[in-house]
Amino acid sequence: MTMIKGQLFLVATPIGNLEDICFRAVETLKSADVVACEDTRHTGILLKRWGITTPRVAYHDHNKERQALELLHRVQSGQKVAMVTDAGTPGIQDPGVYLVRKALEQGIEPVVIPGPSAFVLGLVLSGLATDRFIFEGFLPVRKGRKTRLESLVDEPRTLIFYEAPHRVGKTLKELLEVLGNRKASLARELTKKFEEVRRGTISELIGIINQTPIKGEFVIVVEGWHEYRKRLKKEINDPACIR
Repeated sequence: MTMIKGQLFLVATPIGNLEDICFRAVETLKSADVVACEDTRHTGILLKRWGITTPRVAYHDHNKERQALELLHRVQSGQKVAMVTDAGTPGIQDPGVYLVRKALEQGIEPVVIPGPSAFVLGLVLSGLATDRFIFEGFLPVRKGRKTRLESLVDEPRTLIFYEAPHRVGKTLKELLEVLGNRKASLARELTKKFEEVRRGTISELIGIINQTPIKGEFVIVVEGWHEYRKRLKKEINDPACIR
C-alpha cells in the first residue's frame, strides 16, 4: 500500500463578508503549498485581506480533469493542496466534487475545513420548516426544468434552490405553475452590506421581483407539500378540495 505523503484540504470561504472565515481556514491557506481556486483573481482578494501569499492555480469546470491529476500528483509527492471555490463550501454545486471523487480513487482522504454555505443561511432566514429539507441547487437551464419541479410536487420537506438573477423571475413563475402558491422566501447578498430576505407567497414574491432591480444570486426556499396542504385545509376548511 502506497503511503500518501501530502494532504488535500477543502477550505470553506466566506459567501460575502470577508470576515466570515475561521482561524483554521486562514492557517491552512497560509501553510499550504498551493491554493486551487475557481477564479484566481477573486480568491486573491480574500487572500490579500488575510495576508496569505500562497501561490494560486486555477481549478474550474473547464480544466478540472487535467488539473485534478496535477493537484493530486502534488499531494502524492508530499505537498499540501488547499482547494477553495469562489464562495462557500467546496463540493456543493461546483467542481470540488470531481476532485474529491478522484482523490478517493487514489486513496487520498480529503480534510474539510468547515465554514459558510449559502443554502443553510437562506433556509434559516426563511422562517419555514428547518427540521426536514431538500437541497435542489440550480434547476436545469433549458431542458428538464418542469420535469424536475413536477417530481417535487408531493415532496414533504422544505425545498431549497439556487438561482441566477437573470432567471429568478422565470423560476418563480414555474414554481407557482407547478407547485402552487406556496409560502417562500428569496434571499440575496447574504452576509453582505445589502443583504435582503423577502418572504411571502410565491405570487407575492413575483410581484416584488417585477417592481425592483434584480442583483446578486438568490437562495429560494419553498414550503414542502405537507405544510402547504395543512395551510390550505385551514384556509378553506374543506378537506375534499385537497387531493
